[in-house]
Amino acid sequence: MQPAHLNPARLPLGTRVGPWRVLERRGLGTYGAVYRAIGAQAPSGPVALKLALHPRDERFAREVELLSRIRHPHVPRLLDHGVWQQPSGLATPYLAMELVDGASLYEWALKQRPSSRRVLHVLASLARALEATHSAGGVHRDVKGDNTLVREADGRVFLTDFGAGHFIGAATLTQPPFPPGTPPYRSPEAWRSVRLPMREPIVPYAPGPADDVFALGVTAFRLVTGEYPFPSPPQEEAGAPFARALTPRCCLELSELTARMLSTNPEVRGSARELAEALEDAAHHAGPEADVPLFVQQTPRPVEASAAPRPLPRRAPERARRGWLTAASLAGALALGAGWMLRAHPGEEPEQVHASVAEDAKDGGAVAAGDSALSAQVPLTSVPFAWSTIAVDLPPRPLPGQRRPGANGRCPRKLQVPINGGCWVKLPLDLRDCGEDYYVYKGECYMPAISPERPSTSSPAIHAGDAGAPP
Repeated sequence: MQPAHLNPARLPLGTRVGPWRVLERRGLGTYGAVYRAIGAQAPSGPVALKLALHPRDERFAREVELLSRIRHPHVPRLLDHGVWQQPSGLATPYLAMELVDGASLYEWALKQRPSSRRVLHVLASLARALEATHSAGGVHRDVKGDNTLVREADGRVFLTDFGAGHFIGAATLTQPPFPPGTPPYRSPEAWRSVRLPMREPIVPYAPGPADDVFALGVTAFRLVTGEYPFPSPPQEEAGAPFARALTPRCCLELSELTARMLSTNPEVRGSARELAEALEDAAHHAGPEADVPLFVQQTPRPVEASAAPRPLPRRAPERARRGWLTAASLAGALALGAGWMLRAHPGEEPEQVHASVAEDAKDGGAVAAGDSALSAQVPLTSVPFAWSTIAVDLPPRPLPGQRRPGANGRCPRKLQVPINGGCWVKLPLDLRDCGEDYYVYKGECYMPAISPERPSTSSPAIHAGDAGAPP
């Protein structure tokens, strides 16, 4: 018998969520957890089942609406969505998508050692996916290698994680100055919109299609070189870097198109459609140089600098990555801001097998808005200088829905501390990882402790079919 109350971040194996049955967890982020699931009654192929960690999270309704507008071979199909009503009364939004079994773009490059021509084809596919997104009136807002998956079966690339996406007419859910996203992938115009020190009123920056194109350029540069293109937020006078300077095996066409996407002038980047056409044309007409693998497993004997192959980008030691990701997973669990996320669940047997047992630090893609700061598999090699400043300072009064200290001045949970009239949870994060979803206070990273609300049984936040999703 299923317990009355389950933690969406740690579901037991076999848990039924709507018409789906959980098999294993594939990813965990700040706002959602992704599970591999199958149909609970009728036999069906596996799907990617994404559950909200916050009750009635409006991000899910927005993601459903945006995905329902997009029909493209390089974007996972939306299959189902609704609200999972637990016996305890907690309503958890969910959505089911086409499951993509494969590696993230960066992991794929490390294993496959692609040529420039193959990378041109991959980038062209992603640009076409962005074209479809922009044509639907949407913006992805978090394009990067960890939000793209290359399917193992046929090598097809997919643009995933539309949880940070936005579309015309959608309500704004994130406080200024920035919407969800990953700092090293932000465009120069986004950074220019911030004036330090920040003073009221703070006008939020609204990313557009040009921001997605710039982020794709950062993705391309890092894919080819293993480095971020800019050591700090891009400046007006900063010229677009050439990937070929760091990776001599990169063909000229790929290097030039990557530099075009990284231009500080949005007009120079062009639209996603124009970029896709240029990438496809380059892949078709590039010479034999484009068929040489970009990386080698080990650096061979020295050769001429013009032909010296660049070794595969290095990754952090496994132990260091595991420790960093363990802290990230804890921060993701704390994102609920409620004690029930950290307590044992009533009625749950100690020996119960959880769907997350085999997956503790693996991101399955398409997790949630801005999850990159918690789930990126490759540590940052260069940190924009304004990260800790852009992370919003602690507000002088409690946020809407935030827990308040009791009459004794203490917060109701052990991990919560009272600051400025509200209850806060200190996160085990370095300031450089304290993104726009968190707050900075006395050199530490905090998140608000939000009281979970019991939804109205007559009008849940999301209903199957509300957004015209395919059956």
